[in-house]
Amino acid sequence: MDEYAEYIYQRRPEYRHLSAGDMTVQKDLRNSLNCKSFKWFMTEVAWDLPKHYPPVEPPAAAWGEVQHSSLRNTGSGMCMESKHFSSGSPVRLETCLKGRGEAGWSHGQVFTFGWREDIRVGGPMHTKKVCFDAISHNSPVTLYDCHGLKGNQLWCYRKDKSLYHPISNSCIDSNPTERKVFMNTCDPSVPSQQWVFEKTNTTILETFNRNSN
Repeated sequence: MDEYAEYIYQRRPEYRHLSAGDMTVQKDLRNSLNCKSFKWFMTEVAWDLPKHYPPVEPPAAAWGEVQHSSLRNTGSGMCMESKHFSSGSPVRLETCLKGRGEAGWSHGQVFTFGWREDIRVGGPMHTKKVCFDAISHNSPVTLYDCHGLKGNQLWCYRKDKSLYHPISNSCIDSNPTERKVFMNTCDPSVPSQQWVFEKTNTTILETFNRNSN
C-alpha cells in the first residue's frame, strides 16, 4: 500500500506495531513485473473510493449523549438510548448515565452525527454500522443498517436544537412518561423536540445546514 498504509495506522494505531514479516520477495517481484504503484491504482482505478470511504475520517458535527432538552436541568435528565445496537431496535428515552464510567457507552447512550449526515451508535472513532431511521412523519425512530445513501437516514441538527428529517418533513419528538422517541410535525416551541448533543462542531454544523437549504 506504500504511503497509503499511513491512513490505516491513523485509524488503527495498534496496527503500526504489528510485523508483516520480511516483504523483500514480494517487493522484488513487484519491481521485476514493473507493477504500478498503489497510488496509481487509487487515482486511476479507484478514484471515486475516497468519496464514500475517505482515508481519514472527516470530523463529526455532533457526538456524545443526546439529552432531552426540557429535562436537562431538572435533576432527572433523560437521554436517547438503544441498548441492543441491532437493526430494528427502537431508540428510547432512559436516565442519562454520564459520569458513570463506561456505562453510557455500554448502554448505547453515545451517538455520532457524522460526515454522512446520519446518526450512528458510538463515538466518532468507533461507530457501529446501525443508524437512526424513520419511515414517516409519525413513525418511531429505530436503528437500521447504515446504507450511506441519505434518504430515510438523512438528518439535520438545526439551530433550534431540533433533529429534522427531510424525507418525512418532520422532527424527532418524545414522550418522557412513556420513554418513546418518534417522529412528529416540527414545532420549534415544543420542548420535547429539542435535543442537546454532549459535544458539537459549530463549523461543520453550519456547513451541513447551509448545504441543506
